[in-house]
Amino acid sequence: MKISGYFRSLPAQLILSFIVVVVLTAATIGLPAIWLIRDQLEHQIWSQVAQGSRAARALYQARQSEVDNLAMLTAQRPTLHELLIQEDWSTMEEYLQTLQIGAGLDLIAVCDANQIAAVSSEMTLSEPTCKDLSIGGFHHILHGNTSHIWLTSSHTIVGNGFSDTRVIVGLILDDHIVAEMHDQTGLEHTLWVGDHAVATSLSTGIAPLNEIMQQPAPSPNLETESSSTYKLEGQTYYTTRLFLDHEKTIQAEVALGIAEITATQNRLIGILFSSILIVAVTVSFLGIIVARRISQPLVRLADTAARFSQGDLNSPVAVDAHVSEVVQVAYALEHARGDLLETMSNLRREKDWVEHLIASIVEGIVILDHSGLITYFSHGAERITGWSQNEVINHSCDEIFRLIETDALFSESIPSPGQRLKINVELAGDRTATLAITGAQLAPSDVKDAQVVMVFRDISEEEAIHRLLGHFLANVAHEFRTPLSALAASIELLVDQVHELTLSETQELLNSLHLGIVSLHTLVDNLLESASIEAGHFRVSPRRSDLGQVIAEATQTMRPLLDKYGQHLTVELPTAIPMVWADARRIVQVLVNLLSNASKYGPAEAEIIIRVSQVEEWVRVEVADRGRGIPPEHREDLFRRFVRPDLSNDAAVMGAGLGLSVVKTFITAHEGRVGVDDHPGGGSIFWFTLPYYRKENSP
Repeated sequence: MKISGYFRSLPAQLILSFIVVVVLTAATIGLPAIWLIRDQLEHQIWSQVAQGSRAARALYQARQSEVDNLAMLTAQRPTLHELLIQEDWSTMEEYLQTLQIGAGLDLIAVCDANQIAAVSSEMTLSEPTCKDLSIGGFHHILHGNTSHIWLTSSHTIVGNGFSDTRVIVGLILDDHIVAEMHDQTGLEHTLWVGDHAVATSLSTGIAPLNEIMQQPAPSPNLETESSSTYKLEGQTYYTTRLFLDHEKTIQAEVALGIAEITATQNRLIGILFSSILIVAVTVSFLGIIVARRISQPLVRLADTAARFSQGDLNSPVAVDAHVSEVVQVAYALEHARGDLLETMSNLRREKDWVEHLIASIVEGIVILDHSGLITYFSHGAERITGWSQNEVINHSCDEIFRLIETDALFSESIPSPGQRLKINVELAGDRTATLAITGAQLAPSDVKDAQVVMVFRDISEEEAIHRLLGHFLANVAHEFRTPLSALAASIELLVDQVHELTLSETQELLNSLHLGIVSLHTLVDNLLESASIEAGHFRVSPRRSDLGQVIAEATQTMRPLLDKYGQHLTVELPTAIPMVWADARRIVQVLVNLLSNASKYGPAEAEIIIRVSQVEEWVRVEVADRGRGIPPEHREDLFRRFVRPDLSNDAAVMGAGLGLSVVKTFITAHEGRVGVDDHPGGGSIFWFTLPYYRKENSP
């Protein structure tokens, strides 16, 4: 089965329908679910980042408060007051370092009214720095090429004479601080000065962060607090920045890496797709089962229907299905099979009857399509034309039926429906025939594919009979007129001159009268026998007969005729003349007809021979003449009615054409055979056979 054909099958369409439904259902449910998962995760990420930003702000505020408290406590320490009074700067420096270490600060400095550090725990602190750090808060201090962010606080030392002296404490916000912020908030923490990272809790360090800020990708707004995302070493970070100073140059960035969240999201989506796939496979498998349960009975029904179309109506429809509709179809198909079987049986009987009827019709039936091609050729048409169906089907009628003595086409000569026409055509084997054709139409004339049916029969024999009847009537009239004229003349002469005629003249007139009577008698006998044969009343009465006496009676009858033309009759008999089982009167008539033809078609003063021989159980009688002979092509029709032995002879030689047909009928009735052979030296030998008489032949 081709792929395209398979996809048009019911199982494939059911399975594809199930899969499409599952996919559409999965898409309808899965895509919103995926979008919802992504949206919820996005929302949760930003919520967590915002929460981390608030926590970071609170922690920075707490550290600010802590630094402020340390500044106040340091300014109120009595020891610091005493050291200031004593101006023991060396001891004060040691004391401040001890306080710094104990408080976890990076700077404790005492600045006078001129903002000059009198003493500091940070030895690198310069004079301008004391001025810059006198105001509490977050400060960016550049030490060489290194940037530092300080969280500072200052407090005036309370006491006499110290109103202009302040204590400044400071804390450097470095990687340690941001690491603590990471631990406390759970988010990555980075400190920015402008667009440069100063400290970060990211393991990648600050260099990649500074590279990100130099790229044209979206970056955080440096003037207002903002949220953004960036990728760092393959991981996406959601960030929020908050400003730590009033100048908005120092920013604290809270970042949440979503690698784990993305992995979780991908796992959820993977689980969702896996679930959809499992459901699709499961539903498809169930669809296959359902499709097979539905389609297999339908396939079997289709196979059964195909067998129906091929003529197999004997196999019942048996479908084991669990679908009621399929069962109903099977019942309907079985009912249709029974009806169709009965209908086909009736049609087959009618077809056989019609075919038998058509085959028994002697007329030929030919059907032509609208273009003149033969589409049907009956058995009668085969018998008449000599062509078989295989030779003429799908051939043009003009090619098969060729008209004689005209250039017209056969298709142009087909008669209109209901009319009859005689046409001379050339058939198989170059045989010519006269056909009587009747035309009819199988469909209305305005239909494009209308077919023409022709019914024809061979009337060549009828036409020949009509022609022969003309000759026969002319010959019979001649045969009657000649002897009657001779008889009338002889009788008139006898009546008028009987006393004046000599004995020899009288004898000659009497012979002429005898010949005329014999001729008329023979002609009348042939006519009567031919009529009896045609009417079906002809019978023979065979008995033991002496063939010598039969021949003698026939020769005696024909002697005057032979003497008239000076023809010599020779009879050749065997030593023992055989006895035959025959009707003697009929055989005498056979010999008379053969001798009459031999005399009529033979030359004067010629020899006519009667020869008898015995071959086993049959006696053969031959009559040989010296006439022109019978051409082989004329011998087949020689013994038919109204056919004379030699039609090419002079027209003056007339005859009824009944003698040889009577001969054949008589001999056939005796179960013998009749024929004609060439006579050596010229002429013909007509012969016939009769059964040899034995006692067991007699009744």
